[in-house]
Amino acid sequence: MDGAGAPGEGPAQEALQSLSRRLQVQEKEMELVKAALAEALRLLRLQAPPNSLQDSGAVAATRDSSPAAPPGPPPPCSPALVSRGTQTEAEAEREASLGPSGLSNGPPAPQGGSEEPGGTQSEGGGSSSSGTGSPGPPGILRLTQPPQRADTPRRNSSSSSPSERPRQKLSRKAASSANLLLRSGSTESRGGKDPLSSPGGPGSRRSNYNLEGISVKMFLRGRPITMYIPSGIRSLEELPSGPPPETLSLDWVYGYRGRDSRSNLFVLRSGEVVYFIACVVVLYRPEGGPGGPGGGGQRHYRGHTDCVRCLAVHPDGVRVASGQTAGVDKDGKPLQPVVHVWDSETLLKLQEIGLGAFERGVGALAFSVADQGAFLCVVDDSNEHMLSVWDCSRGTKLAEIKSTNDSVLAVGFSPRDSSCIVTSGKSHVHFWNWSGGAGVPGNGTLTRKQGVFGKYKKPKFIPCFVFLPDGDILTGDSEGNILTWGRSLSDSRTPGRGGAKETYGIVAQAHAHEGSIFALCLRRDGTVLSGGGRDRRLVQWGPGLVALQEAEIPEHFGAVRAIAEGPGSQLLVGTTKNALLRGDLAQGFSPVIQGHTDELWGLCTHPFQNRFLTCGHDRQLCLWDGEGHALAWSIDLKETGLCADFHPSGAVVAVGLNTGRWLVLDTETREIVSDVTDGNEQLSVVRYSPDGLYLAIGSHDNMIYIYSVSSDGAKSNRFGRCVGHSSFITHLDWSKDGSFIMSNSGDYEILYWDVVGGCKLLRNRYDSRDREWATYTCVLGFHVYGVWPDGSDGTDINSLCRSHNERVVAVADDFCKVHLFQYPCARAKAPSLVYGGHGSHVTSVRFTHDDSHLISLGGKDASIFQWRVLGAGGAVPAPATPSRTPSLSPASSLDV
Repeated sequence: MDGAGAPGEGPAQEALQSLSRRLQVQEKEMELVKAALAEALRLLRLQAPPNSLQDSGAVAATRDSSPAAPPGPPPPCSPALVSRGTQTEAEAEREASLGPSGLSNGPPAPQGGSEEPGGTQSEGGGSSSSGTGSPGPPGILRLTQPPQRADTPRRNSSSSSPSERPRQKLSRKAASSANLLLRSGSTESRGGKDPLSSPGGPGSRRSNYNLEGISVKMFLRGRPITMYIPSGIRSLEELPSGPPPETLSLDWVYGYRGRDSRSNLFVLRSGEVVYFIACVVVLYRPEGGPGGPGGGGQRHYRGHTDCVRCLAVHPDGVRVASGQTAGVDKDGKPLQPVVHVWDSETLLKLQEIGLGAFERGVGALAFSVADQGAFLCVVDDSNEHMLSVWDCSRGTKLAEIKSTNDSVLAVGFSPRDSSCIVTSGKSHVHFWNWSGGAGVPGNGTLTRKQGVFGKYKKPKFIPCFVFLPDGDILTGDSEGNILTWGRSLSDSRTPGRGGAKETYGIVAQAHAHEGSIFALCLRRDGTVLSGGGRDRRLVQWGPGLVALQEAEIPEHFGAVRAIAEGPGSQLLVGTTKNALLRGDLAQGFSPVIQGHTDELWGLCTHPFQNRFLTCGHDRQLCLWDGEGHALAWSIDLKETGLCADFHPSGAVVAVGLNTGRWLVLDTETREIVSDVTDGNEQLSVVRYSPDGLYLAIGSHDNMIYIYSVSSDGAKSNRFGRCVGHSSFITHLDWSKDGSFIMSNSGDYEILYWDVVGGCKLLRNRYDSRDREWATYTCVLGFHVYGVWPDGSDGTDINSLCRSHNERVVAVADDFCKVHLFQYPCARAKAPSLVYGGHGSHVTSVRFTHDDSHLISLGGKDASIFQWRVLGAGGAVPAPATPSRTPSLSPASSLDV
């Protein structure tokens, strides 16, 4: 039977495919017809005479219809008098098509089918509405008077006359048809945050104004989000426009990239220590400047558009070369790796080297020494690890060659002969001889001699090397050995290739450390310092590799990553746990710069001190002193911390973890005074009420847990639960009276809760339009919807914070930028000031208690930026810096 039926399967399958294709064509034709019908109806409504609504019993009172009308607030629209109809067909289809929370923006929606103030709020975010708006240009609100009737209309009745009902029904049909187009134009979840999949081409729009003056509506992934206009706002044109007068200036950067990078710590001629984190190269003065531990200060080179990976200092001690990795901007266009040569005194870029010549990133850099830094050697991160030599003054490439398929970890010129270059890395040490080709670009040649280990064990890695004054080379390897390589005449029997007249061979070996050697440093007195990985020892070696002195780095700082010699006997040590230490071998070391080691998410600022607290995936909870620019204390949470908030008294702080646990800690003793678990999903937000009587905890189990709190914040009892969200909680805020909560969720709901009244969901959201909020961190709401960029998929904004003086809004986006908007920000495509520097998605922003500073957290780059807020009164704006991604609203945002 099966064999007999098989021959018929082919034609049947082809027929089905043909029918499917015809059906798809017909569906597209129907969509076009429906779109044309919707447009025709819209034009018909625009051309309708103004008195047509008066015939049906509705009087349209607009701002421009009565020029002689006296100024003042518009007539109130009481919810009891506004028509409350059943759910329209357009709204029903929108709710039925609500997609998952991963989101992209959709095409414009028709202006019909707007939500009315008396509509019933559903758990999915939809609401009831009836009636049609009076169209007009965006930004002009038209307020509709209730019908002039003696009796109050019933909840499910219509205020329209019978002659108007067919037109309204047809309008709703057109809105429903256009909704089909809207949903078909939306894309799937971006998953890996591919910026190319974000829509928003010509003609796209993400906001739709209800021109009756009651609400505005925006769309994320085709889902309508309705926000009611406060009664005190007569027109959107009254709201602030233009970027805010306040600006930001980068004041301090916490952290140091020692976990996964090398060649990252040097001392300049000025005495400043230069290192990098994220896209910023930091110049730190341990002493003599205001604002740091021991009176130190920071300056910042912010010319890079992606993460910096390596540094090299010119022999003059002033010029610096820094290499960045490759990346992409928000539109998916590649950002090519490049080397910047810049002046450390003026922070001006002198030369841009290798744009378009490197792949993936710049892995290692070195200036030549014998000829006063005339040349620069670069190794990129491509599969072949291309080795190239460049003329520093002209920025031209003199020679290039494939070095090896193995990782290259270090490169350097011989201080005695610039024609000799050494590279080391995975299982190799290579000695290169190059000729400059009379300075003609591209005419130089590079030849290689491979280092031979002979009777010595070949290590897996050679992370570092250093040149000695007599010409010998010391290498540190993963076996803990220091090998001495001496020069000898070339022998035809020597393995390797190339035409070097001299080669290097191992002449001595000394076992220096248990585990790998990560750093070697030649001191001014001719001795050598070695830094160990596993044993964390710092050892000073004399002639013949005789150990002279040593010190051990405390375990909580990690292993030695880099060593630099400061003034006198002072040493600077960078560690694998992103700390920068200062001291000497005799007195020991103390931290001057500290940071997190993994992705950051939790941030809160102290209610009356210039302090803030951070937590993240490294399980560390850290309290920072914003005035002293130092770590006050840190504890190990044993679990990932994702959110935190100070009690208004400042005595305790609540911390939410990724397991559903939340802790309350005493900020003075650091003791845990409360340990509670709510569910088994991660917690995304914790927030104390402004009077400190309640604690709200938003979870990924879609619930908000409410606890009553004692006056000192140490004790808490379950008060209730807010149940009604259909997705995980993302943000929440308390009202100024401490009685209500506004919350956002992963599927873009905006819900309001009466906490004091029993954690009840307020289904009539219109009643909350004038409520004042103690904080504003919700990313969805009328006062902040203008921060959303065109083409947003709903995940582009990670965090938002209104200043305490309610003048500006700071936004953290997914494209490594911090934005500053005016508040309220309730106009589409609102202009902003855009600030770069982070090398990963910005996860959180918060203003300090007095709005003097803004704190921002980088995600994967584990950086903490402290920005100084400069007022409008003649303050100098932040220096210009390139943007890693184009401004989210290119026509209306400024990169600074």
